[in-house]
Amino acid sequence: MIIRKKFKFEGAHIVRNCSTNRCKKSIHGHSYIVEVFFTSNKLDNGYMILDFGLTKKHIENIIDSFDHAYSMWSEEKEEFKNFFKTNSERWIEMPVSPSAESYSLMFLKFIDHILKHTTFSNAEGDVLVTSVRVHETKTGYAEAFREDMELIELDIKKVVFSKEVINEWKEKDELIKILSF
Repeated sequence: MIIRKKFKFEGAHIVRNCSTNRCKKSIHGHSYIVEVFFTSNKLDNGYMILDFGLTKKHIENIIDSFDHAYSMWSEEKEEFKNFFKTNSERWIEMPVSPSAESYSLMFLKFIDHILKHTTFSNAEGDVLVTSVRVHETKTGYAEAFREDMELIELDIKKVVFSKEVINEWKEKDELIKILSF
């Protein structure tokens, strides 16, 4: 059995090294929809794979971090990165170019990490994130599956969130602790 939880965010980026000039040379934004799919080897005491309310804690924090934020690749010129870090409160620096594919892989890795470091208390089984689908437009999305996690080298510890983004996290200290493992 698979369950799905949907999130959304409004974000801006440049996707360097892609084929189209509009995407690789201009800042642009999207209304992203993120679908997260979960499975488990059993149902909990409430006959659920995972109470959707549990996703509102750390998983929602990570995805909401990208809302009204600029996502930049760590390989950008320092002058360019510093402009955003100086002039925008909400930014994320990523070790990969911020494409829909990269977002889906990154969210998959973050959520997998969060689940591995979550103590469940309602007799949940082995809850796993099976895939993450990131809709960049109404007609296009990228979906990353567990077996895709090694397609690119993406260390979630190298994702840098601005101070303002971190300050808005619910249960900030607990999430920082989970992400530091």
